[in-house]
Amino acid sequence: IYLRSGCQIAVSPDTKHFAVDWLGVEVTRATLGIIGMGSIGYKVAQRARAFSMRILYHNRNRRRKEEEEAVGAHYCEKMEDLLQQSDFVMLVVNLTPQTHKLIGKKELGLMKPTATLINISRGAVIDQDALVEALQHEVIRAAALDVTHPEPLPRNHPLLKLNNIIITPHIGTATVQALHMMAEEAIGNMLAVLSGQPAPSEVLPK
Repeated sequence: IYLRSGCQIAVSPDTKHFAVDWLGVEVTRATLGIIGMGSIGYKVAQRARAFSMRILYHNRNRRRKEEEEAVGAHYCEKMEDLLQQSDFVMLVVNLTPQTHKLIGKKELGLMKPTATLINISRGAVIDQDALVEALQHEVIRAAALDVTHPEPLPRNHPLLKLNNIIITPHIGTATVQALHMMAEEAIGNMLAVLSGQPAPSEVLPK
């Protein structure tokens, strides 16, 4: 949020000086709650560790003890406990019938009024109407979304009119290197199937 506003201030032709009391939120030693500790969620935890963040996570299955210790992560069996304690809540879950609108009015109400909600999974994991209401009434401080439902949002959507949200156009993997790796993995799977071998990246129902 401050990055977007700060950029506007820095380039505005009306800017004469920078305010000394314009303050953001510290990440170092803040509590990060990760909902969905799969491979991507775990990589987020590894990076958050570098900022000395306290890491909580909620997942269908608990990680092995040595994996938790490697990043200093603490397991929350109940998602509600994570929501109540976290300064930043990051959604890293797959979209399934169970995670559709996983975060709604009740869940947003459990979060700290100083907390930020971050979604890098799928837009439909959040009840967007409830998020609009929460941001308008400062139930939470802010939100940062790389995903929405639909994509892009209609140009008159109320989320686009709020000043305490950042929305990016689903660019979490939008690098040349990432696209090359994804293409190579897809080709590897196709070649394996065509030669009668199991697909290395096959997604199996649980």
